[in-house]
Amino acid sequence: MAAKPFRCSTCHTAPKGRWVKNRAPCGCPLPSYRITPVHPPMRPITPDYRQSSKKAVICGISYRNTEYELDGCINDANCMKYLLQTKFEFPESTIVMLTEEETDPWKKPTKRNIRNALRWLVQSCRSGDSLVFHFSGHGLQQPNLKGEELDGYDETICPVDFETQGVIVDDEINETIVRPLTQGVRLHAVMDACHSGTVLDLPFLWRTDRYGYSGWEDHRPRTGTWKGTYGGEAFCFSGCDDSQSSADTSVLSNVTSTGAMTFCFIQAIEQGDGKTYASLLQDMRQNIHQEGSKKGTQMLPTSGSQKRVIIQICRSLNYQLHTCLM
Repeated sequence: MAAKPFRCSTCHTAPKGRWVKNRAPCGCPLPSYRITPVHPPMRPITPDYRQSSKKAVICGISYRNTEYELDGCINDANCMKYLLQTKFEFPESTIVMLTEEETDPWKKPTKRNIRNALRWLVQSCRSGDSLVFHFSGHGLQQPNLKGEELDGYDETICPVDFETQGVIVDDEINETIVRPLTQGVRLHAVMDACHSGTVLDLPFLWRTDRYGYSGWEDHRPRTGTWKGTYGGEAFCFSGCDDSQSSADTSVLSNVTSTGAMTFCFIQAIEQGDGKTYASLLQDMRQNIHQEGSKKGTQMLPTSGSQKRVIIQICRSLNYQLHTCLM
């Protein structure tokens, strides 16, 4: 069977002759084709989230059957979900749980799923929305080569598959869930992991030294890169300073293992005054001092001339802490 001659789609002739770059022998320009990769559609994480202005992503990773297994992280996730539902009236349908106990493969705390969940968290956010990101698991540091970190290191969180897929760096977390926040949107992150002091890369850190002096510490990059929001507010409670390790212990609850930071955060919300960020931070620090003293446990590490309290807060703007919660 003879092959059909090539016909120009512009002049509809069957030209013969030499092909010139970007032109057929008849002189007509060749059409340009842009190849768009075809990806399977992202599976919806949860339906009908617009029925509520409250959304949360809760991630607890135990790294089961590894040498760095943690005992309390899934307990932290379950307790945080209960707190959001009972105290702040978050609908269950708008809370995404990422733990190894989930049977849905899209709810496993892999790097891909955590990224998808964080994008979903801020998707279509609008004024009046209240967003929460809670992470309980391992955190690491790696050298920062851009000159954007005061200590020279980026902070990271470790998905369950971080050994093969890698970590999630603070720059990406900031770009994904901090910068998209528009006017009237408020994000609260509760990060119970090692090296989590500035893991959201927020511009300001509330620092308290051993003499009781408190104030905002400026962490804006010297390169001028903007790490704030597009008008919204972002708060991050972290379990330790960037250079420190966080605690996973059964000492505080007397029942089961929990993250020390998550335990004190929930206790302060449920039992403390907790009307402003200042009172919440004070209650959390007081709880961890008292519980550690009762059990004879050193829960507050020291470093150099400063007593690095285990609970810290970062914010996108350097306002005073006497702002009302949520």
